[in-house]
Amino acid sequence: MFISQVGKPTKIKKAIYLVAFIFFGLLLSFNLHSLMEVGYLELAARHNLAVHFYGICALPPFIQILLPILGIIFGLYFGLYWWRKIYLERCLDKFYGKVKNKKV
Repeated sequence: MFISQVGKPTKIKKAIYLVAFIFFGLLLSFNLHSLMEVGYLELAARHNLAVHFYGICALPPFIQILLPILGIIFGLYFGLYWWRKIYLERCLDKFYGKVKNKKV
């Protein structure tokens, strides 16, 4: 494996870890936004409904604002969750220890 042992937790590692997860959550929210908009436009085209655009987006403004906020919250929550699992509870050390000692 690439990582044989998890290092010591530091403040800079935690900050980078959380920023990476928040960025990941934000990217997921943008993907969800595009899937929702494409689905909405396809549904409107199928039923011959008029679509009102808000700027360049067909989704209402509160959804446009809510999705990135939820993505940031999602990223922060899962970043803190996996930080605790990997660095504080040392779950990967236990897993890699079992894999290392196993004879193939």
